[in-house]
Amino acid sequence: MIPHTRLLALGLCLALSVGCKKDPGDSAGKEAAPAAAATAAPAAQPAALSVDDMKLPTLPEVPIPESNPQSDAKIDLGHRLFFDTRLSGDGKLSCYSCHQNEHGNGGETPLAIGAHGKKLPRHSPVIWNVGYLPKLYWDGRSDSLEAQALAAWTGGNLGVGKENVDKKAKEIAALPEYKARFAAAFPGQAVGPELVTKALSAYERTLVCKDTSYDRYAKGDKSALSAEQKAGLGLFMGKGLCTACHAPPHFSTAYFGQGAFFNTGMGTKGVEEKDVDVGRMKVTEKEQDWAAFKPPSLRHVAKSAPYFHDGSIATLREAVSFMATGGYDNKNKTPLLANRGLTDAEIDQIVAFLGALVCEGKLSPPAAP
Repeated sequence: MIPHTRLLALGLCLALSVGCKKDPGDSAGKEAAPAAAATAAPAAQPAALSVDDMKLPTLPEVPIPESNPQSDAKIDLGHRLFFDTRLSGDGKLSCYSCHQNEHGNGGETPLAIGAHGKKLPRHSPVIWNVGYLPKLYWDGRSDSLEAQALAAWTGGNLGVGKENVDKKAKEIAALPEYKARFAAAFPGQAVGPELVTKALSAYERTLVCKDTSYDRYAKGDKSALSAEQKAGLGLFMGKGLCTACHAPPHFSTAYFGQGAFFNTGMGTKGVEEKDVDVGRMKVTEKEQDWAAFKPPSLRHVAKSAPYFHDGSIATLREAVSFMATGGYDNKNKTPLLANRGLTDAEIDQIVAFLGALVCEGKLSPPAAP
């Protein structure tokens, strides 16, 4: 996890449009967080930055693991599996059930509803650009898309169970519309859960959002943002210091190095400590990670209400206001959060800018077999 000092330096570096070096210690194929600044942060941030002359980052290619190279046959198979309800334990849910276009590619309800109608403990996140993430789930407990797919398949999401997953994989592969496709995607390999999760992950790595109004603006089309959105971008990079947790081009520091997790106070207010979702701490067993969660990407955020890991905030403006005023105080709140003194008009401008991060594409069901 990246230290708070490095993340603050990252935010300032981006806000002031200063070139930052990559950390040579980060593993190959992972994006590195810029190195921490040697000097302290400025005492005050500008009300807004002039952004037209700012060099803004754009997305690289999705990293592909050597253990699961892409192929058209594999992507096609994963696409079909992603939309197939027969993959679930009750035959009613598919992966798409929790990541529908109508709900911004995230969850419709504050808390996800899994197999057999069971309410799950957290909100379904947006799945755009999931292939870039070094850690999956709100608490980062999975190290790869393949591991996350298996966990969702066997766990509460699809409800197959670890004891039944091998049988389910063989049942799916034996269906007439899948038999030849598995053979084409994985020639000569015996079908088991690993092949299903590899296919799903290959498809999910194609779910890339990189042609937003922001991306066109960052590539030089200065007409891609309205005047209000440009003002909002300046505030986002400057006075609001939103980049401390939501750095472009991913608009989240969770994509750098080995990820980042923060306690904003969400889920702690008015809740007894014993009942708080401890988040990242459940994975690391470290007190410093108590109630800390991955900062989600803000790409497509204008379309993906409700917000936060518990889905407790209904509108984007409320979510921005919550962050801009410093979150909820608690024993482990990140020092990166503070009341930034934004006016109502400035919050509206940031919300307008976030509308420039709406993804153009959508998830489409596969063609009939």
